[in-house]
Amino acid sequence: MALCSPVSLFSLLCTVLLFSASSSAKHDSVSFSFPLRSLPISAGKPLKTNPKLRSLSSASYNVKLPFKYSMALVVSLPIGTPPQHQQMVLDTGSQLSWIQCRNKTPPTVSFDPSLSSSFYVIPCTHPLCKPRVPDFTLPTTCDQNRLCHYSYFYADGTYAEGNLVREKLTFSPSQTTPPLTLGCATESRDAGGILGMNLGRLSFPSQAKITKFSYCVPTRVSGSGNLPTGSFYLGNNPNSARFRYVSMLTFSQSQRMPNLDPLAYTVPMQGIRIGGKRLNINPSVFRPDAGGSGQTMIDSGSEFTFLVDEAYDRVREEVVRVVGPRIKKGYVYGGVADMCFDGSARESIGRLIGDVVLEFEKGVEIVVPKERVLADVGGGVHCVGIGRSERLGAASNIIGNIHQQNLWVEFDLANHRIGFGEADCSRS
Repeated sequence: MALCSPVSLFSLLCTVLLFSASSSAKHDSVSFSFPLRSLPISAGKPLKTNPKLRSLSSASYNVKLPFKYSMALVVSLPIGTPPQHQQMVLDTGSQLSWIQCRNKTPPTVSFDPSLSSSFYVIPCTHPLCKPRVPDFTLPTTCDQNRLCHYSYFYADGTYAEGNLVREKLTFSPSQTTPPLTLGCATESRDAGGILGMNLGRLSFPSQAKITKFSYCVPTRVSGSGNLPTGSFYLGNNPNSARFRYVSMLTFSQSQRMPNLDPLAYTVPMQGIRIGGKRLNINPSVFRPDAGGSGQTMIDSGSEFTFLVDEAYDRVREEVVRVVGPRIKKGYVYGGVADMCFDGSARESIGRLIGDVVLEFEKGVEIVVPKERVLADVGGGVHCVGIGRSERLGAASNIIGNIHQQNLWVEFDLANHRIGFGEADCSRS
């Protein structure tokens, strides 16, 4: 969520917390079910510290988890010993993972450190509290208890701050992660936490030594009382034989370009087709220039897709050409998306616009069928799920989760590539 949706993803988490996650066993992988529980919150108990902070050797992960999907991909993860299930947004656009450690009553389910035997707070004297690389929005500091305090801010204005801690995930008695550095948030604007999945040294894949992960985002159903369930794999995916891969563009952190995020999953996008017509967009628009502008990234933590001005203008011109008179005049959703229509015309508008195709190298494509070109944004309004990056104060192209529906997206870190595979994600 380096760059988030036009409406905060976390505004939905209070609703999401009311759902339980379930998963069916697959013969090709170990499968776990993680129902949501309310946990008692203990107050006034001191937090434990351990100056040694020893790490365990990592295991080979082969875990499948369900997640609930609305605007965000919300997975329930087993944190601590014994595990307490915490709701976390799966976010390939950010680094630090954090959980809620606030003293609050349900529906906010906070983590209670006093109930976990593997929980440790990082003291100010530890090297992690003085990182050489700026892993946090603001530098870490010492709080009044000489514990390491962090502050993490996101582009949409959400934030979390608290203490840095070490804790592990316990998938089963035989499958646990080593102790991971997490944020234990005591102040935030949100009900849930974040699972940071980017390429940073403090991200969940980096710390847990995970070399491959994938997810499948189901389609959203307008007006449905239940949120659809998708799938999230840590380790090998039994469906990967039919995936098509593109190489990731990687950058050294020494390449300090003001508009570049070197920790993002950057892909070699080459063009856009709408209704079978290839738009007149120079492919260089989708690649970082000397200042880093134009980077194209895969971000599960962003709802909409965002394009830099040159690309967005060509998309809007084509939409106006085919359905211009029907555009809702003067309406801008979330301050970023201005290709919107009254809901009564949704099906006919989709047919007129046609499929939207994002083109990559080697003939790899993400196809958004005409039935899903428009997103329901509430109030009887539907918008093309594309916003203008400039209105976010960004200079990047971001492929959001709305354009990853019914698609396996695999992050093969060992081979520096990203795979795509069409699927019915409600059944995967």
